[in-house]
Amino acid sequence: MGEIARSPRQITVFYHSKSVRAKQTLAYAKSKGLPVLEIDMLKTPITGTQIAELADRLSVDIKDLVNQEHSAYSSKFEHHDFSDDDWIKMIQHNPEIMKQPIALHGEKTLLIETPTDIIKL
Repeated sequence: MGEIARSPRQITVFYHSKSVRAKQTLAYAKSKGLPVLEIDMLKTPITGTQIAELADRLSVDIKDLVNQEHSAYSSKFEHHDFSDDDWIKMIQHNPEIMKQPIALHGEKTLLIETPTDIIKL
């Protein structure tokens, strides 16, 4: 469906390494022996196609991937209606504003709210 590799043998997790929830989620997954492919968006830039695909897989609009309560968002941007392309550029240049971690396993995609959510995959 896009350019995000999916495998039934591993869980792909998009996150940023400054996130406490992401660190807890990854630690929990490893403690359960789950095979995880980690994609730290602060080290590996996420493409516009990947952002659009994640939004599509989560059945949300691209703007809904943005955490507008995050200080990195509120310090740089005002609440506004942007185009999908603008939201994508904002996420690409400020990956910490994207809601995360997002985990993919086979055809399932989940925005992790609490670290134990990952076992739902």
